[in-house]
Amino acid sequence: MLIGHSNLKKRDLVIEIGAGSGVITSALSHRVNKVIAIEPDSATARKLRENLAKHNIENVEVVERDFLDFELPSEPYKVFSNPPFHLSSEIVHKLIEAENPPEAFYLILQKQFALKLLNTDRHYTSQLGQELIKSYQTKIRYPLKSTDFTPPPAVPTVLFEAKKII
Repeated sequence: MLIGHSNLKKRDLVIEIGAGSGVITSALSHRVNKVIAIEPDSATARKLRENLAKHNIENVEVVERDFLDFELPSEPYKVFSNPPFHLSSEIVHKLIEAENPPEAFYLILQKQFALKLLNTDRHYTSQLGQELIKSYQTKIRYPLKSTDFTPPPAVPTVLFEAKKII
C-alpha cells in the first residue's frame, strides 16, 4: 500500500482530504494514532461512517466539511490524501500558509503538477513550488499506474512528498 512510502508513525495525527468511502482511511487507521477524515459530501460521509463501523475502526473522526473551510489542528499533524486534482494547488497553498503547517504531507497528484513543486534544474519550479521549498524538502515518492485507481485517471499520477525542513 502507498502508506508504506511515507514516514507516518503510530503516534501521528493524520488528516485525509476527500476521504471518500474510506479505502485509504481504513489503511491509515491501522498505521497511525488518529485520522481526521474530511469528506464534504454528506452521502459519502455517511457511507464512510458505515464502513468504519462495519470494521470496528474507532480512531477515525469523520468531518463533513470542505477542506478549504476546515480549521487545521494546533497540535503536530501530517496529511495523507488523494485529493481532487482540480483543488491540488489550493490545498498545497492552504497547507503551507497555515498558522500551524503540517510536519509532512503526502498527496496523490498529477505528475505534471508535482514536477512543478520540486526543487530541481530538470523541470520548471512554479511560484507555488518556490514557496513550498522554503520550508519543505520535496520529492516524488512513487509513480502510480492508472490501473491503481477505479476509475483510472486520464493523466499520469504520483505520490508526492513534502517533509518540513527542521
